[in-house]
Amino acid sequence: MSEQKIILPSKPKAILEDGNKGVFEIDGLVPGYGYTLGNSLRRIILSSLPGAAITAVKIDGVAHEFSTIEGVKEDVITLLLNLKNIRFQLVGDEPVKVAFSVKGPKIVTAADINAKGAVSISNLDQYICEITSKSGLNVELTIERGLGFVPRDAHHKQKADIGIIFLDAIFSPIRRVSYDVEEMRVGDKTNFNRLRLTIETDGTLSPREALEMSVNTMIEQLAAIVSVDSGKIIAEVQAASAAKAPAIEAAAMEEETMASDEESVDVTDVLKNRIDAIGLSTRTLNALSAANIRTVGGIARKRVDDLLEIDGIGDKGITEIKEALAQFNLSLKD
Repeated sequence: MSEQKIILPSKPKAILEDGNKGVFEIDGLVPGYGYTLGNSLRRIILSSLPGAAITAVKIDGVAHEFSTIEGVKEDVITLLLNLKNIRFQLVGDEPVKVAFSVKGPKIVTAADINAKGAVSISNLDQYICEITSKSGLNVELTIERGLGFVPRDAHHKQKADIGIIFLDAIFSPIRRVSYDVEEMRVGDKTNFNRLRLTIETDGTLSPREALEMSVNTMIEQLAAIVSVDSGKIIAEVQAASAAKAPAIEAAAMEEETMASDEESVDVTDVLKNRIDAIGLSTRTLNALSAANIRTVGGIARKRVDDLLEIDGIGDKGITEIKEALAQFNLSLKD
């Protein structure tokens, strides 16, 4: 009896990388693995990527957070909330102190913070407060690295100087992450999974870096469970993936790009759009997907009679498809 092995998926490909937002797809996942990997990666991305945040603040002349500052428009609590929105990058694991000293009248932003050396700021335009008089404002910030959310009580482990205000810290560099799973064809099977991950960061790292770090974290965790060399496993998987990648990628691309012939329409960026992005109803989407029609170009190459042969497509569905194509100045084949 021949040994049965689970087919390996393709490497992630970037569908969108725009600043701090990225969309990545992984093709060729065996049935069910889209949800298995999607949920696991989402949880790791949300909980296990390190970042930097303010853990303590010292403001000259302020004893506690329930205070006001003469000449400053915001009270201390509002000022602290604005400070927590500043996103830092910190080199090394040791806490670092940075400060800013300004005089008014002035609108104070993160660009006024004297961040040098191991500390950098991603959102320099972050508003902090407004000084409405000629008074000054002197603030010292403690920046630390960590994971996830850490309450202020965890930082306040020992007696601190009077005037030190400890903050809840959100270290995670991730703003949001979600995943979708759809079926795709690999060879003669149509129930394989395509995993689409949408990642938005705070700008301190790129979405691609977030995905790569989460994958590495998962590999390290799994390797720790078994008594084998994780490096050897990774090398073997990469070798097998490289050997299978051409077949998987060819199967994935076959449903999106068709060979041009005399009867086919010209391939444009519009024709490569997925059908789930042109406003079709769920019923029509499901019927077209079941027939392995995934792109606008796939629809445009069909005649009305061809579509009517698909289960779930009737006259109402044809009208809906024609209206969807019309918004791109396209129509069904005659």
